[in-house]
Amino acid sequence: MTTSVADGFRRRLILLTKVAAVAGVATLGLAACSSGASEPAESSAGAASYGDISVQLSWIKNEEFAGEYFADSKGYYADEGFSEVTLTPGPSTGAAELVSGTTDVALSDAVSVGAAIANEQSPLKIIGATYQKNPFTILSLADKGNIVTPQDMVGKKIGVQDSNTSLFKALLAANGIAESDLTIVPVQYDPSVLEQGEVDGFVAYVTNEAITVKAAGYDTVNLPFADNGLPFVAETVTVTDESIANDREKLKAFLVAEIKGWTDAVNDPEGGAELAVNTYGKDLKLDLESSKTGSTLQSSSLVTSDETEANGLFTISDKLQDETIASLAGAGITVSKADLFDLSLLDEVYAEHPELKNYAK
Repeated sequence: MTTSVADGFRRRLILLTKVAAVAGVATLGLAACSSGASEPAESSAGAASYGDISVQLSWIKNEEFAGEYFADSKGYYADEGFSEVTLTPGPSTGAAELVSGTTDVALSDAVSVGAAIANEQSPLKIIGATYQKNPFTILSLADKGNIVTPQDMVGKKIGVQDSNTSLFKALLAANGIAESDLTIVPVQYDPSVLEQGEVDGFVAYVTNEAITVKAAGYDTVNLPFADNGLPFVAETVTVTDESIANDREKLKAFLVAEIKGWTDAVNDPEGGAELAVNTYGKDLKLDLESSKTGSTLQSSSLVTSDETEANGLFTISDKLQDETIASLAGAGITVSKADLFDLSLLDEVYAEHPELKNYAK
C-alpha cells in the first residue's frame, strides 16, 4: 500500500510541475493583455463584461477547490461577466504572483499573506475566506512519531515544505517551542517520507494527506494547528490594494460567483469530489473515495460554522479576525486588522444580494 500512495503523489507532483509551467505562461499572457480598466465593458445584452480573470490556487486541483469547479461548470463566473477563468494549480501562497501581476486573485492563508505584508510590505488584502478553520496539521503515525501535543514534537524530525515554513514556525512560536528543540527536515508534498520513517511528523492537511495516508492502512495521529494556538483563516481570497481601488465591481462579481459555487459545494460535497476527480483534476488520477471524504469533511468542519450560518459564506467575524491577528503576533508577524483585511466588498455583496446568505438547503 505504501508504494501505491507514494507513487501516486510522485506522479501528481511531476504533472503539477508541467501544468504549473504551462499555466504560468498563459497567466503571464493574460496579465500582459489586461487593460487594468476600472470600469467594466458592456456586453451586447447590457450586462457587465469583465473579460478574463486568473486565480492562483494554493494546491493541486483536488476537491479543495470544489466551489470553484461548481462556479465554473455551472456558469456562475460567466453569469457574473467573466469570459474565462484560469485556475492555476499550486502549491503556492500566491503572494508573489499577486505582487508581480501574474494573477488577479490568490487563494492563500492568513499567515502567509500576513508575513508578506509585514516583512515585505506587499500591498495585499484578504477580502474573504473559504475556510473558517484552517486545515493544517502535523501528521504522524501512532506507532512512530505519535505527536499528540505540541510538546511531542520536541526532539523529533518534522518534515516541512518550503511554502509552509512560516506556518510551521508560527506553530512553534505559539507553543513556546524553539526551532533548536527539534529538527526541521525540508521535504516536498509526498508523505511517503513519513510512511518510511524518514520524519516523525509531516506538515499536512487534515482534508488531504491525513486522509490518504490513513486510507493506505496506517494508524495516523493529527495535531491540528487551529486547535493548538493558530486559529487563523485559510483559503483566503486575497487580492492587491490596487485591484480593490480600480476593479472593485469586478472583484465583487467574482465573490458572487464564488459564493454560489461554494453553496453548491457545501450542499453536494460528493459532487464536488466527482468534479475534481473526473474533470478538473482528471490527469492527477485522484482517488474518488478519498476525495469524497475530504470534500465532505471540509464542507462540514472548515467552510461552514455558526458564524457563516448567521452571516454567509466567506465572512470573517470580528472575533475570528482578532484570533487570526493574535495567531500572527504569536509568530512574530505584526499586522493590524486594517493591514490584513478588507471585508467591505463582501459586505456590499451581501447587502446587494441578501439571498446569498441562505446557503443551507
